[in-house]
Amino acid sequence: MKRIAILQSNYIPWKGYFDMINMVDEFVLFDTAQYTKNDWRNRNKIYTKQGLIWLTIPVRQVNLEKKISETEITDEKWALKHWRAISQSYSKASFFKEYSPVFEEFYLDCTETNLSQANHSIIEIINKVLGIKTKVTWSRDYELVDGQTEKLLGICEQAGADIYLSGPAAKGYFDMSLADQKGIQVEWMDYSGYPEYQQLHEPFEHGVTILDLIFNEGPNAKKFMKSFK
Repeated sequence: MKRIAILQSNYIPWKGYFDMINMVDEFVLFDTAQYTKNDWRNRNKIYTKQGLIWLTIPVRQVNLEKKISETEITDEKWALKHWRAISQSYSKASFFKEYSPVFEEFYLDCTETNLSQANHSIIEIINKVLGIKTKVTWSRDYELVDGQTEKLLGICEQAGADIYLSGPAAKGYFDMSLADQKGIQVEWMDYSGYPEYQQLHEPFEHGVTILDLIFNEGPNAKKFMKSFK
């Protein structure tokens, strides 16, 4: 039985995103979807002494038809700025010295001008840090059909998937009857019930980049995720 998930790429995503990746055999970056402003595509949160702050990759002002895969980064110094903010915020975290070199290398060497490619690179680095071996592909590798549900199920069929793991937000539009017709089982990701871990600041915040968990818990990070149990 092959399980698949299809989701837009996010910038340094939170732990739930990587649980989804680790729970499937193939994870498809759905970056042929329309780019959405003020979303997780190009930004995420870190926890600082001043509280939560956004780290945002600056991108070119896009029209309504622009795909995520077509979205270009506008400031070549964004990566250096982000690494300075991350290192200043997490330098006192228990495992920062141990885990920072691989991320520092990415940020200091990054010259990527395409948002999707930058997201893909950091996602793959985090997968390696966590020991996630799931195959990561792109929606552009597949023949895409019209219709929200039809497009997703079409990818599932072409990938030879028996089970489609979806984020809960899709419940509002996903047509379960079409999945039934095609014999594809649908499972819904549950993001509730995550345990708290040791953070540098209070109160505890779940909705931050997974870098927060990695730097604070290091090799124990998997214990605070769902897919490694």
